[in-house]
Order: sequence, then C-alpha cells, then structure tokens
Amino acid sequence: MAITPGTYNMTVQRRSDHNVQLVFKDSNNAAINLAGFTVEAQVWEETRTTKYADFAVTYTNRGTGTIDIALTDVQTATFSPNLLKYDVLITNPSRLKEYYLEVNIFMSEDYTA
Repeated sequence: MAITPGTYNMTVQRRSDHNVQLVFKDSNNAAINLAGFTVEAQVWEETRTTKYADFAVTYTNRGTGTIDIALTDVQTATFSPNLLKYDVLITNPSRLKEYYLEVNIFMSEDYTA
C-alpha cells in the first residue's frame, strides 16, 4: 500500500523534553493495528548531512495505532539550526517500509537553563 506522508510541523524549545502522541489511521479513518510493526523517527538538519537524534518510540496501544515519540532535554540542547526535519518510518511485518510523516521542527530558544 503506497501512501502519501502526512505533515505535523511543530515548535520545540531548545533544552526541553518534547513528547508527541501519534495515532495512525487508514484512508477510512480506521486505526491501523501496529501489531508486528516497527516505528522509527529521526531528526536531521535540512540537507540530511547531520543527524541530531533518534526519537524514543513507545507503543502506547498497538491495536489502536497509538504511539508516543519523545526527545529529551539533552537531545534538544544540541539542536543548533533553527529549522530541522524529522520523519516517521513504519515497517510492517512483511518488511515493507513506508514514511507516514515528513515534518519541520522549528526551534525556539529558551533562556532558563
């Protein structure tokens, strides 16, 4: 099944923890059962020459297609460009890989350290 990746642009404060809950659904708005699936997400700079982080992925409820992806304050402290990219790659049990999200991260500078 070929899909067109969705978008979920977000702003992240440097030196902060950041968590996003995602729910994956099919074209009929039905939850995708993620049993046997693997989800990966990474943060890169725009030209994809420097990887900044791997998101931690928590399978909150595989049956309802719900996961949490998270970055730590230690990871976001290293995010020096003001614009970064991330995507979410899902691999099904047959090893078919599809990108479900392609996203911009806009960095916001906080001052309390």
